[in-house]
Amino acid sequence: MIDKTSFPDLVYKETVLAPLFEGAKAHFVEAVRSINQAHLIMLTETQIISKTDAASIATALTEIDENLDISSLQYTGEFEDYFFFVESELKKRLGADLAGALHTARSRNDMDHTVFKLVLTKKLDNFLDYLHLLASSLIETAKREKTTLIVAYTHGQPAQPSTFGHYLGATIEVLLRDIERLHTARAALQKCPMGAAAITTSGFPIDRHRIAELLGFSAPLQNSYSCIAAVDYVTGLYSAMKLLFLHLGRVIQDFQFWSSFEVSQLYVPNSFVQISSIMPQKRNPVPIEHLRLLSSLTVGRCDMVVNTMHNTPFTDMNDSEGEVQQAGYGVFESGTRVIKLLSAFIPALSINSDKVRENIDTNCITVTELADTLVRKECLSFRQAHEIAAITSRDVIQKSEPLANGYDAFRIAFKDQTDRSTNLSEDAYKLAVSPENFIAVRTRYGGPALAPMDIALSEYSKDLSRQKGRASKNETYRIQSENVRLSAFSRLTNNEGGT
Repeated sequence: MIDKTSFPDLVYKETVLAPLFEGAKAHFVEAVRSINQAHLIMLTETQIISKTDAASIATALTEIDENLDISSLQYTGEFEDYFFFVESELKKRLGADLAGALHTARSRNDMDHTVFKLVLTKKLDNFLDYLHLLASSLIETAKREKTTLIVAYTHGQPAQPSTFGHYLGATIEVLLRDIERLHTARAALQKCPMGAAAITTSGFPIDRHRIAELLGFSAPLQNSYSCIAAVDYVTGLYSAMKLLFLHLGRVIQDFQFWSSFEVSQLYVPNSFVQISSIMPQKRNPVPIEHLRLLSSLTVGRCDMVVNTMHNTPFTDMNDSEGEVQQAGYGVFESGTRVIKLLSAFIPALSINSDKVRENIDTNCITVTELADTLVRKECLSFRQAHEIAAITSRDVIQKSEPLANGYDAFRIAFKDQTDRSTNLSEDAYKLAVSPENFIAVRTRYGGPALAPMDIALSEYSKDLSRQKGRASKNETYRIQSENVRLSAFSRLTNNEGGT
């Protein structure tokens, strides 16, 4: 049978090749340019190609960058993808033999994963900058609100008093751990696949460590099969991103609950409130819904990337390449919107103290401290103290009175349970059940009292400074590597050879 068809099939071109080419134009041009420069420098320094040939190739690459408007290119199908388009431009300027010399000891396999890692690293570094700003915003807000009373809930019910600062401290700790996970994911991006070629490296005396250095990686990825088959740098990154937004979504849901009319613990300022088109009395804190939506959308996008890798072969494959890489960038788009909005939204929030006080009085949530006080000052067992406190709280709830007004009920319950009178005066009783006292006596490590809160906030600031220091060090190394590469490439263009 004679096959008279020609590449590419028009439908294949329309549905696969053209979209991939557009994606390469949008995302990969800079990374491909960097790889071409670094690989040429390495080939020259290892004397695989001559300085004269290297100068010609370097000049042609520069002309392509300066004279071609990449954004205006339309995919014609004449060349399979963006890589072959660049190679065709080199051939026009240099001829096939010299243009092809640039591709010595490399493959689209190792190039592709190097491109993907370069792009992901840049996106992650930008994203981490926004995360550091969010963490700073949370820490400053927690400092401001470290004595602001709130009702803490368990199982959807009022449980105990705490402070808004203490609550935010919990979110800060989780956020800092999520940032740590992203820094760990970044480390996996910092191993360079270049030099693996198709699968097994090359018989040419290439220097994999040098090209890794020139591209800003920390080192080559050691096993060459792993360079073209392993996708844990993708699954690890998007798994860490998923956890971040899953965790933030829980806090956002609390804000939704706290700002409801019935709870009214959280006040959202007018700048973040939308009105109803028909009901003039309504204040709709709609940004909370957008935060929840965008967080869930981002989690879903992370799942999409990770799940695409499920049951794929451990080899080079398109399942992990252009299409899914570009789809994954949506995680950074929607995720960044969440982080930027939260960074502005949280500092603008305030606690409705009158409503908090009302909810504390209505629900007897300081009664735990009454039981604790009886154990400490009346030498009762906790179970006995718990029963007295429970009787007291039931009585005041039945009478719709605050716990502070329940001294008589307490005194009677104490007598009934112990066969003696209490030593607690009415003033001592009122102090024991006050929310301020509840917070003040919880001075243990990690508690909401001022002393442990000040320790915690100081530790959070130190941890964040350490994370920012890592990011700054990463950026310094990236700039240094880029400067080394550009300087070496400039010397090639001027026919000065390698180092």
